[in-house]
Amino acid sequence: MLKSLQVVNFALIEQVHIDFVTGLNILTGETGAGKSILIDAINVVLGGRSSVDAIRTGCDFFRVEVVFDVSANNAVKALLEKQSIILEEDTLIISRRVNRNGKNTIIINGCQTPLMVLRQFGELLVDMHGQHENQALLRSGAHMELLDAFDIRIGAELEKYRQIYQQWLRTTAELGRLNSHSRDREQRIDVLTWQTQEIAAANLRAGEEEDVEAEVSVLGNAERISKSAQHAHALLNQGVKGNSGIIAALIDVKKEIETVVRYDSRLSASLVMIQEAFYQLDEVAMEISSYCDNFDFNPQRLAKLQDRLDIIYKLKKKYGASIEEILQYYQQALDELALIDNSSEKIAALTNQKNQQQKQLEMAANALNQLRCESAEKLSQEICYHLTDLGIPNARLIFDITTTDEYTFSGNNQVVMLFSANLGEELKPLHKIASGGELSRIALAIKTVCAKRDDIDVMIFDEIDAGIGGQTAQMVAEKVALVACNKQVLCITHLPQMACMADGHYYITKVTEGERTYTTVRSLSEDEQIMEITRMITGKSITAIALENTSQLVAMAKEKKEIWKNKAQA
Repeated sequence: MLKSLQVVNFALIEQVHIDFVTGLNILTGETGAGKSILIDAINVVLGGRSSVDAIRTGCDFFRVEVVFDVSANNAVKALLEKQSIILEEDTLIISRRVNRNGKNTIIINGCQTPLMVLRQFGELLVDMHGQHENQALLRSGAHMELLDAFDIRIGAELEKYRQIYQQWLRTTAELGRLNSHSRDREQRIDVLTWQTQEIAAANLRAGEEEDVEAEVSVLGNAERISKSAQHAHALLNQGVKGNSGIIAALIDVKKEIETVVRYDSRLSASLVMIQEAFYQLDEVAMEISSYCDNFDFNPQRLAKLQDRLDIIYKLKKKYGASIEEILQYYQQALDELALIDNSSEKIAALTNQKNQQQKQLEMAANALNQLRCESAEKLSQEICYHLTDLGIPNARLIFDITTTDEYTFSGNNQVVMLFSANLGEELKPLHKIASGGELSRIALAIKTVCAKRDDIDVMIFDEIDAGIGGQTAQMVAEKVALVACNKQVLCITHLPQMACMADGHYYITKVTEGERTYTTVRSLSEDEQIMEITRMITGKSITAIALENTSQLVAMAKEKKEIWKNKAQA
């Protein structure tokens, strides 16, 4: 419940502190006194729009603070825990300050908090009801929300449905993504298949290119190689142009050095080197001779190798700078083909999965539809019962529920509230025929029915009684008081019938001191309440008889409230 409200420098209010009571809190005062300013202040501190224009003239800021007892509001406790805000003694303190420079400071239980989070708390703390909320009834989406909130079974079934729906959405999205690339996938398969076949047909091996190039180099220079090898052999053995061969000349050198060594050993080491050179050159000569004997120039082999190099060159242009890169690309292409094959299997599996999920979705949606139809009839009856009390005795209101082929987050239902206020009149969508007064009473009837069914502890009615009087005014007052048996209600009113139902009565007035105007708020005692209600009934002509009549009205209201409260607690 809302325990207190403090407003500083807001519009005409310089400073006001109000302690509210449980049950029905009534705010009265002359037109223009500033009753709606208090509601605006509460709206601002709960996350509503704020403006520097609301700062009182001559001041640098405004500040609004509210204190709530949230002992019975589990949703608020959960949000506090989520935001890591400490809750002590079930007390929630929210303060909002707006400076003239536009700086906005929000403090919740000592923690500075962003506006978005404040709005989340506001939605869980107060149900603000005024003309704007009446207009919300004209939104068709609100009709389903109202119906779903009425029956706790629908909420549980809706949660099951939404779990299946989310799974179905994910499967559908993944399947759509895979199918959207089906044409590209087939084209990719064709390309990869052709490429892998081309590379496989080449039968490449790592290092092959270097080997082929080396052999082509030999065969391409065969004549020069043969000539050079033969000339080298001749130089070593036979000699050329009348000169001795190198080996024959070395034999002569060897003989001469042997003679020297026979007499002088200082060239012994040189003799050894000459002997080793002789043996090595002799071995080279034999190797060159063998090479010349076995050297074979094969033009067919050369042509074949050159064709092989052409194949490698073409593959390198397409798939990589080397055979190793070509083979790497080949393996990657094979892997991609395997993956594409797997995606085909995945599409089949996902298609089957989606079909199964769709069956589950249909079953869940049908269960939702059945519960909604059952609840719609009961809710319609209860609303119409209260509309009769509220001065629309021939009211008919039903929830027209249809099913569609489209599944949404809330099922496959469309819900439209149909209404008729008079006998013989056709039921039509609410937004087409309901007047402002009827809409206000329909909203009150709904609030009366649903008061026990949500966790929000505080409800604010901003002049819900506008434009009504007589017996209807009395019934509206009783309905609001009935709601107050289950919730704390703040209500701005001009109706004495409503004021009689007050558990706490606050009088709002506008005064002028010097050249400044102030809005003040005063909590009325029982005698002051009777005086204020009498003023509301008779105007300035307050007589003893009028006061006595008011006292009787207040006493009768107390008796009725006591009966209702006992029933609510039973």
